[in-house]
Amino acid sequence: MIDLKGSFAAIITPFKDDKIDEDALRKIVNFQLESGTSGIVPCGSTGESSLLTLEEYLRVIEIVVEEVKGKLPVLCGTGTNSTSASVNMIKRAAKLGVDGFLTIVPYYNKPTQEGMMAHFGALAESAEQSIVLYNIPGRTGINMLPATVAALSRKYPNIIGVKEASGNLDQASEIAALTDSGFSIMSGDDALTLPIMSVGGRGVISVTANILPNVMAKMCELFAKGEVNEAQKIHLKLFPLIKALFVQTNPICVKYAMHLMGFCAPEPRLPLLPLSDKYKSHLKKALLERGIKTV
Repeated sequence: MIDLKGSFAAIITPFKDDKIDEDALRKIVNFQLESGTSGIVPCGSTGESSLLTLEEYLRVIEIVVEEVKGKLPVLCGTGTNSTSASVNMIKRAAKLGVDGFLTIVPYYNKPTQEGMMAHFGALAESAEQSIVLYNIPGRTGINMLPATVAALSRKYPNIIGVKEASGNLDQASEIAALTDSGFSIMSGDDALTLPIMSVGGRGVISVTANILPNVMAKMCELFAKGEVNEAQKIHLKLFPLIKALFVQTNPICVKYAMHLMGFCAPEPRLPLLPLSDKYKSHLKKALLERGIKTV
């Protein structure tokens, strides 16, 4: 099972002429490998997974696994609002050598808590690898309650953690109180990483780690070592950049930032559009203030 802690980078999927830019993707993965990040998460929300065909999805994972070569855990985003389709994705991705799956709460359908139990139970039973739950009610339209998270963690040994992106610290606290110490709570909101770690979280699955993987990893490491004041200093320095990366829907901003850093084209896929002109200078300024070179 994955040792789920620290800063896992939720990487973008670079496109060129509306196709996966494989060279840029390899460059992005190797940047992470050189930067002290704890793990790599392709095909999550930041990776525009819902806009990839199944063939593209599998190709992204294949490239990431090829480049990582077992040096870091690869936790691939997996899941749709269809249980059978999600199981199929898991089975096909498992053959590519991933270490685990980040599985989103089914969106649009708004399943009951019992429905979530059945859905994630089917996913857990279909995989030998680690399963990490992904609760992000702002995107899915439904919240997975702490009691459901705890029940799943008790019933299925390979459900090892949750990416908690409800934005609710009470909820993170309740999950920590209801689960044992082996269960990992990972922040799904970069700005709340430090607060969530203070109530029992073990790290973050991060957008900002695309830009500053070493800094996000260092902040988590310092907090885990008890050097809270030093971790807080990093948090406060990062905070303006984190806010700048979310002025429009993720991953619009981080793609433009990585374009400025020379990694890739800035284009997301429709229905997402490139970053609005009115935000470009603000984001570039936030990058420069953190010492990031731009083109």
